[in-house]
Formats: sequence, C-alpha cells, structure tokens
Amino acid sequence: MVERSAPVGVMDSGVGGLSVLGEIQRLLPAESLLYVADCGHVPYGEKSADYIRQRCRHIAGFFREQGAKAMVLACNTATVAAVADLRELYPDWPLVGMEPAVKPAAAATRSGVVGVLATTGTLQSAKFAALLDRFASDVQVVTQPCPGLVELIETGDLGSPVLRQLLFGYVQPLLDAGCDTVILGCTHYPFLRPLLAEMVPQHVAIIDTGAAVARQLERLLAARGLLAEGPAREAAFWSSAEPASLQAILPLLFNRPGSVQAFAL
Repeated sequence: MVERSAPVGVMDSGVGGLSVLGEIQRLLPAESLLYVADCGHVPYGEKSADYIRQRCRHIAGFFREQGAKAMVLACNTATVAAVADLRELYPDWPLVGMEPAVKPAAAATRSGVVGVLATTGTLQSAKFAALLDRFASDVQVVTQPCPGLVELIETGDLGSPVLRQLLFGYVQPLLDAGCDTVILGCTHYPFLRPLLAEMVPQHVAIIDTGAAVARQLERLLAARGLLAEGPAREAAFWSSAEPASLQAILPLLFNRPGSVQAFAL
C-alpha cells in the first residue's frame, strides 16, 4: 500500500528540471520531493534515444528503491525518448512527462506564427511532429535548435556576453519570421526569461509548461488518493556529477540552498 507521505521523484539531464521542481513545490508544498540531476551525462539533447532511455531506466529504478509514489521527467528530451518505455515498464506508476506548449501557443498567437526554442533531440522527434500535426495545423511554426545554451546554464551562466550573443542569435530569426509567441521547449530555458524579456518586444508571449506539469502531477496523485498532507517539506537532491557543483548553483536557480548527494553512475 502506497502512503500519501511517500516521495515524488523528479529528474532531468541537469539543472533545468529545477524550474519544474519549483512549480511543483509551489503548488504541492506538502509533497516530499527527490531530485536527480544527471549532470554527469548532460546534455541529453545531442545523445541517442537508446542512451537516454537507459539513463531514465536507471534513475527510475533509484526512485522506486526510494519508495517514490510517482515520477516526473522534467526534461523534454527525456520525455520524448523514454516516457513510453517507462510507462510500459511500470504501468501502474504515475508518470508525468514534458512536452512543448504547442497547443496553448497556437491558441495565443495573433500573428499566426509561433517560434520554438528547443534542443535538437526534441525538435527531431516524432512526438514533436505529432504535436504540430495535432495542434498547429492552422499556424506557422518556426523551430530553432539551441546548441550550447544548456551547457552554459549548467554553469550558472544566465547573462554573460557569450550567453547573450548565443541566445540573441537563436531568438532573432524567430522575430524576423514574425513570431509573436515563443515556446521554451527545454526546462533549462525558463531561467533565461529575464534575458529573453530584454530581447523580444512586449507583445511577444513567452510560454513554458512547468506549471502545467505540476497541475498534471496534482491530478494524477489526487485521482489515486495520494496527495500528501501536512506542513511544507524541503526537497532532497542528487547529482551524477560533482555534487558540490549542483550545491553551489541551487541558491541561484532554486532560490534556496540544499545539500546534494552523489548519484551512482
């Protein structure tokens, strides 16, 4: 029998999933959260689907050992590669994945042109193509792969001249194409919202899916009578790279310090 107080496992290829973890903690403060940053294998966006599936299986196994009542893949690339595999492995385990916000973006656009900033892996996936077919048949979608952004954000770089130049080079083609709505198709990218706001006109909407993922987790847990009760709880952290690196960046990206343990490769 799964207890309401059992934890929820949240994983990402690195620190990007902290943007989703923050949304979950805001909506569900009583939940005990376990976060694994697979920083020793970041970025996922340039790796094969099979490689990513193996990593996600390894992390899912760890969460199961910890007694997790649910798992969140707080990574678009991991979701594309592994969520179907994990659902087949664990059919009765609540699993929440990410997907680019094509539906709300298509509804929001007035110009009829939507831009997507994402990793190469997400943009090349069949799942993303299916999203476009389903929700974006009446709008033009301009996609922009963003190699290099994840690696800079992993170091805590949210505004250096190098990052600014790189991001500007990715955003400008979307603006030139007439995009009035930009989808952040990687969980690392919400950390660049302040910088993006400087680069795009005020009428351009910037959309990500962290809050929607938190709401979906709430729905799945409520349907099973598994929502935790009681006071707010702190999250626990693991990293497959040097734990001190994630520990140093937590105050910047998660707005509070935390202790990070080593995650077995």
